[in-house]
Order: sequence, then C-alpha cells, then structure tokens
Amino acid sequence: MMSAKELIAKYDIPAPRYTSYPTVPYWSENPSTEEWLDKVRNRLTPENSSLALYLHLPFCETLCSFCGCNTSITKNHSVEEPYIDAVLAEFSNYLKEVPEIGQRELKELHLGGGTPTYLAEKNLELLLDSILKKMNVVSAPEFSLEVDPRRTRDTQLKLLHDFGFRRVSLGVQDFDPEVQRLINRTQPFEMTERITDLSRKLGYTSVNFDLIYGLPQQNLESMKHTVQKTLELRPDRIAFYSYAHVPWIKAAQRLFTEADLPSGSEKRELYEVSRELFLKAGYIEIGMDHFALESDSLSEAAKNGTLHRNFMGYTTRTTDMLLGLGVSAISDSWDCFHQNEKIVKKYQKRIHEDRFATLRGHKLDGEDLVQRSLILQLSTTGKVIVPEQILQDVRLYLTSMEDDTLIRWEGNLLSLTEKGWPFLRNVCTGLDLRLRRKSPESRVFSRSI
Repeated sequence: MMSAKELIAKYDIPAPRYTSYPTVPYWSENPSTEEWLDKVRNRLTPENSSLALYLHLPFCETLCSFCGCNTSITKNHSVEEPYIDAVLAEFSNYLKEVPEIGQRELKELHLGGGTPTYLAEKNLELLLDSILKKMNVVSAPEFSLEVDPRRTRDTQLKLLHDFGFRRVSLGVQDFDPEVQRLINRTQPFEMTERITDLSRKLGYTSVNFDLIYGLPQQNLESMKHTVQKTLELRPDRIAFYSYAHVPWIKAAQRLFTEADLPSGSEKRELYEVSRELFLKAGYIEIGMDHFALESDSLSEAAKNGTLHRNFMGYTTRTTDMLLGLGVSAISDSWDCFHQNEKIVKKYQKRIHEDRFATLRGHKLDGEDLVQRSLILQLSTTGKVIVPEQILQDVRLYLTSMEDDTLIRWEGNLLSLTEKGWPFLRNVCTGLDLRLRRKSPESRVFSRSI
C-alpha cells in the first residue's frame, strides 16, 4: 500500500479548482450582451429565485509578486470615485434591463479584489448604501470581504460590520520574514493578530486566513512555524492554496526564479505536514483547499449537505444567480457565464458608452449542464451518482484511484474515501469531459497538490 507521500507524488498533476464548469480555458460559446441579459431575466423570473452579488475592487497600493488576481496597482486614491461611479452605473443599467434583480432575495454579498479596504470609508459607504438600498436583502444575509491587514483601518471594519458583514478573510500567505520579503508582502504577525482580534471584538463571526504553500524559500520548518502561528490565532476557516508559478502570465513572478521555489517533493511535504497539523488541531477538511472548525457554518453546511461552490469558493448557501459587478467580474446564471472587461479604463469607458462591458463568457450546452451538476455534487459532498451513459468510461479513467483506495464504487455511486479527500481535484477530472477530450495547449492550471 502506498504511503501518503507516495500518493501525493503520484497524483500531483495540473488540475482545475472547479469553481466553474466548464473551466475558463474551455469557454467557447461566448454570449452577446443581449443574450446574457436574456439569461439573467430567465433565471430570475420565478418569484422565489435568489441571488448573490460579487463586487470586484481591483486596487492595491503595492504588488504582491505571487498574486494571480486581476489588480490595479496605484497609490493614487483619486481612482476611487471614477471606479465607483462606473460600478454604480453598471448596477443601474442592470436594474433597468432586469428589474427582478432588485426584487429577488439577496442572500450573499462578497467584496473581493484587489484590496477592498483600499477604498476610503466614505466611498465604501457610498458604494454599499447605493446598492443595498435597492436590493431585497434577507434577514440574515451572508456578507463577506477580503482584507489586507497592512491596509485595513478599524473604522473600515466597523463601517462594514454596520452594513451587515460578518465574515472576513485575511490575506496572510506566510509568517516567515524572508518569504514575505521575496513576495513583497512584509506583514508582521502582530499586524495579522490585531486585525483578527479587532474583527472578533467588532462581532465578525467567521475569520478566515488565506495561506499559500510552495512560495519562494519556504521550507518545512518555516511552514510549520506559519501553521503554528496560525493555530495560535485559531481562525474559523483556513484556505490553504498551492502556489502556481506562471511568470509567463504574471510578470511580477519573475522577481524570483524556479530555483527559489521548493522542489516538487519538498512542496508536497509542505502540504502533507500542514494538513496533518490542521486536522490534529480540530479543523475539518472541506472539499478543495479549505479547512474549518467544527463550530463554523462552513463545517455545518458540509455536514448538512447544504454546501455550495461558485466563483467565490465554498459557501454555505445556494442561490439561483451570481451577479458580478466591476472590472473582470464574472457572473453566473447556471446556464451561462459572463465576464466583464479586465482593464479598469476599458471597463469604465464601456460602461459609460455601451452600458455593459461584456468581454467573454460561455453558454452551457446540455452536456455541460449535466457535467457541471455532477462535479458540483462531488466537490461539495464527496459523492455523486454517475449517469449510466458515462459510467463505464469514468470508472475506467479512475481505475488507478480505485486501486489506491482513494475512491469507492457502489453501483453508480462514486464516493471519496477518507484518505481520498486531498485528491478531490483529481477525481473531478474524471467527470470533466471537455478536459479529457482536449488537454490545454499550455499550462493553465495549478498542480493539484
């Protein structure tokens, strides 16, 4: 029987994170703006339909060299007002075209970036007040935001709490000073500790830490130190991501070289040891890359079978529609994806001239919808009933994982075993018909471990 280390080495291959299906590299049937608006209307026609809202705030004062997000780096805060004007104009245009957006229940709101707390308090208030007063917000919504502890003020967290935010995600990545220097993110432990304590004092009920393994100059001892310091603060959730080195896409990653990065076997050990420490400390493994305390709502949702996954990651609620506002924001009507322009000035120009800033998307066909549902079930529950017409093919593809007791079959029911959870991304590829028909021509996915 293979050891955990041998299994990780065997299955550590590039694989999608499956926040969507098809995954973005396989989008092909782009919708026009009018086709997209029709999809939104159709999705929100039922009076009991609901939606989640994502606001992308792209600005950062400094560039973190590991980052793969769509950001705009500037210390000139005069960019705030024109950007907010464009986001609010986009929102108003949606309301004019699809009035149901303001009528249906708003269950979730997420501020992502970039650095949402880049915005001044008055601009955060203007943005949120202008949108939320036109929405039908449920009595106990799930409002969350990402923060950079280096750029977050007490008054911002207090303001956002007053608006109903109860979940906060802190960008941490690593606590080692040398690793922080190489990724251009100097952030002493005390800074993270202060924002964690303040969030809890203000009444935020779920604090998440984003950590990354595989960064330059990380080693086993420094990774253990980062995990131990994390456990001292005991965040309710931990997102533990694998670093993807793609300098041909993100030029900032050229600030260090492959030689600075942990080797494949070293990186796998960072993951394996950290995962064991999280589990021993009482965290429950939630799907891909996530851990949560048993008391956290994410663990409760996983236990109750109500866990959901979308472009915002794992969430405790399912909504009919995800509407994304802002540069590069992605929306999801279940049968169609839509993404805005990815450059701030282009986005603003198109919103004011064309009313919408459609860049690309994908209209799902019948097969896509089936596979999407299967992958979603597997990634949120760890099991799925595979349709008869693809059963033999999927079983054959996953033979090796069955032999290694990472999965088991009971008729058409495919289930992950306890030791199979770290390999969820690999198992999902068995249901990804687009990926299996045609591998990407260049490296577009991070490794699964």
